[in-house]
Amino acid sequence: MADRSGRLLEICVDSAEGLAAAIEGGADRIELCSALGVGGLTPPYGLTQYAQRISPIPVYPLIRPRAGNFVYDASNVAIMEADIAQARDLGLPGVVIGATTNDRKLDRRVLERLIETSKGLDITLHRAFDMVDDPVEALETAIELGISRILTSGGAKSVSLGIATIQRLAEQAAGRIAIMPGGGVSVELVPELLASSGLNEIHASGSASSNEEELLVEFGFAPQQRRRTSAQVVRALKTVLMES
Repeated sequence: MADRSGRLLEICVDSAEGLAAAIEGGADRIELCSALGVGGLTPPYGLTQYAQRISPIPVYPLIRPRAGNFVYDASNVAIMEADIAQARDLGLPGVVIGATTNDRKLDRRVLERLIETSKGLDITLHRAFDMVDDPVEALETAIELGISRILTSGGAKSVSLGIATIQRLAEQAAGRIAIMPGGGVSVELVPELLASSGLNEIHASGSASSNEEELLVEFGFAPQQRRRTSAQVVRALKTVLMES
């Protein structure tokens, strides 16, 4: 739920602990994933069901069946359709989808199928958008498809490098679709992002680094360092979002 200014903080999480920290920190919406280390994949059913049951804020599962590119064959599309149907059956309010073609355009055919399966749900286009060659054309395609928002780093590795493109996309969108900056969003960047007309939603991990137990690292069960959702970081993001 957006605050009185109409601004909204979405936090991506991939665990029950991350979900709890995001809620404690004051997030307005959750993007629920697994494997954030590869940009996020579809969360497991158990985590999705748990989030739907305990979260007081909207939860949108990411629909991404594998790591790598966003070019999907029939088997991948069938998996995504089943995952969307599962989200609907659980009563979740929205999903996060995306697909591209080999020639780096949005895959209208695949997206139309996923949107049809998502009927009645709110839809976010994920950062597959950042893989297209022509974001101007892709934005118009997303509008034609009836998508609610685009999550983007401006086609760059992070929002700090893509901020000029994000600003141009917000101007082009002109309120027809929400542009939601995401990818390396920090507390320090939020005021600059919100200075652009038409940007009211921010997407972040709200995470901080922590060292893993040495034995887990030694056995290969965990990386030496891991980023975890931090209620303190989420709270700082929410504070600057409301004050900017």
